[in-house]
Formats: sequence, C-alpha cells, structure tokens
Amino acid sequence: MPRKTAGTPLPEDFFHSRTALELAPALLGVHINIPAEGIVCRITETEAYMGAGDAACHASDGRRTARTEVMFRRGGIFYVYLIYGMYHCANIVSGKEGSGEAVLLRSVEILEGHDSASLRRYGKPYGQLSAYQKKNLCNGPGKLCLALGIDKSFNGSPCSSSGLYLSAGDVISASEVKTSARIGVEYAGDAALFPWRFYI
Repeated sequence: MPRKTAGTPLPEDFFHSRTALELAPALLGVHINIPAEGIVCRITETEAYMGAGDAACHASDGRRTARTEVMFRRGGIFYVYLIYGMYHCANIVSGKEGSGEAVLLRSVEILEGHDSASLRRYGKPYGQLSAYQKKNLCNGPGKLCLALGIDKSFNGSPCSSSGLYLSAGDVISASEVKTSARIGVEYAGDAALFPWRFYI
C-alpha cells in the first residue's frame, strides 16, 4: 500500500495554471486530507470536462446557471453537485477564471482513517466489511463522497481548506496512467468518445 506523505496544501497555481485535460492526470496520486476524521486517501481515477465545446460538460457552450457558476471561477475550488437526488459528485475546478472546466473525482484509495470512511459509508468499522464492501468503499464518485463526507457544503470551497485539502502525494509516472472514454456520458455525441478518463 502506498505510504502516506505528509504535506501542506497544494499551491493555487497547481490548479489554475492547468486546463482540466492537464489537471486530470496530474491529480492521480495526489492526497486528499480530512484532518478532523483522520482520513488520508490518494486519488486513483479522474475525468476531465473541458467547458465550451465539450458536450458532456455542465458548462458546455458557456452555459452559466446557479449550479454551474462555480465552474467559471478560477481553478482550485470544489464543484459539488447532487445526482439522482441523493448522491454527491466532487469536482476540482481548473484553469483560468471563466473557463468553465473541472475534473471529476471518480475514485480514491483510503490510506489512513479506514474506520472513519467505513462508518460513513456502511455504518460499521472497516474490519467488519466483506471483501466486496472493501473493494467498493470509494470506487465511484458517489461512493467516495459518502465515505469522505463530501456534500454541497463544500461547493465553492478552496482545495486548500483546513477541513479538506489536497496535498502532494505519490509520484505517478506517465507509463502508469491508463485512459479511456468517460463513463455515463453516452448522450454527449462525439464527446462521449473522448479518452478523457484517467486512472491508475
């Protein structure tokens, strides 16, 4: 299992100096820290959403709504929204102000604080989980939000917040990164085929 690397929050320019397509693979291996819960995890899967011109993106064609307005702010903040009326999805806004780009966090691996994450997700300690439950603890955008306690209260919060912040983690080589089409965007026409899902 990867070793936890203690660190300070990533600088703001890590996020706003990159497009979503650049940030998505750069986030692989980065640590998410929730000090109050004793949770440290590393990001293992992301998807890039590139704003105008990306039919799968909430900000496609420059659409600005009450929900998507946060996507047009400068990169380095969370964009959290609700799907199916019950599951949250956490994204990292990227690029310059007005770009409307973000990276969806699809999967993380818990490094520390397994019990805290398990209690949130399943209501019981990690040691009581089945092999299936352990595998499925955080391997999906809604699942990881449940396990980490991420909800709409984090929408618009900086990625350097003391309550939940991103720090440098494991160095991932380019050869370790796999790509594929994004999941669940079949409605997006040609954009559904873009290989903008990144995972390790």
